[in-house]
Amino acid sequence: MFIHRSSLLAAGTLLVWMGLLTACQIGVPSPIANERIIDSFLYQLQGIDLAAIGRTCYDLIIIDYSADGGQDGAFTADQIAALSAGPGEPRIVLAYLSIGEAEDYRFYWEAGWRPGDPAWLDAENPNWSGNYKVRYWEPEWHRVVLTYLDRILNAGFDGVYLDLIDAYEYYESRGRAAAAAEMVSLVGAIGTHARVRDPDFRIVVQNAAELVERFPDYLELIDGIGQEDIYYGYAGDDTPTPSTVTAEMEAHLDAFLAASVLVLTIDYAETPSHIDDAYARSRANGYVPFVTTRDLDELIVNAGHDPCSD
Repeated sequence: MFIHRSSLLAAGTLLVWMGLLTACQIGVPSPIANERIIDSFLYQLQGIDLAAIGRTCYDLIIIDYSADGGQDGAFTADQIAALSAGPGEPRIVLAYLSIGEAEDYRFYWEAGWRPGDPAWLDAENPNWSGNYKVRYWEPEWHRVVLTYLDRILNAGFDGVYLDLIDAYEYYESRGRAAAAAEMVSLVGAIGTHARVRDPDFRIVVQNAAELVERFPDYLELIDGIGQEDIYYGYAGDDTPTPSTVTAEMEAHLDAFLAASVLVLTIDYAETPSHIDDAYARSRANGYVPFVTTRDLDELIVNAGHDPCSD
């Protein structure tokens, strides 16, 4: 379990996986060992320079498992151990893992694959070339994800940052009534698989905070959630998010915060006043903020918000 300063009084509750509907398997408890304060984080997926990141003072780091996204650039256990050591107190390092789309530059991709072959591979995302929607409830996709997860575990990451949780919306809108429950089930299966090997392995999800309203036990499957565009970026980068959207996101996120689940916010802005505003509003709500560029291809240390100066 992560702790950040706003939730220290509520921390320490043992979270036991009670299961979600009949779609989820019974799992092991969420980790509570190695608790630490999380008050800052870095999110970068491209252009990764481990030495440069290692000189920062971020409490938590989210990166790809590979320098180039593929197997040839995969980071070693020694590299991740060095990054985790940090310049001071050991920090948490999470590996990005997309579970709602397949990416054609990953190690698992085979020549000749196309939508429908294999059967779980669906249409290409029109906004992200080389990314394909997946029928994530299919056992074959589960095997792909768990194989990927094993590589992340072998490299010594402290946890995973699961993206495309909101892929359930695509299938639900097309009539798959169980789409949301099946996504929650996949998140649970990832936690179960990982914690057989590492009981302290962290599971952090990105977006789709509304799932907590439909599946309250979702809180017991994860250690953190990251929410994009809560203050800037929803209607365009460096543009304020509509207040009604912000209010809805905050209402969902407060349920996670109340359960001592770490809440991260990711906003996309470059105007200094917008950056300052995003940090101030996030912290006022008890969240942990980071403001960056949409491509996540730079090591960002925002002026006035350098954790080394805190």
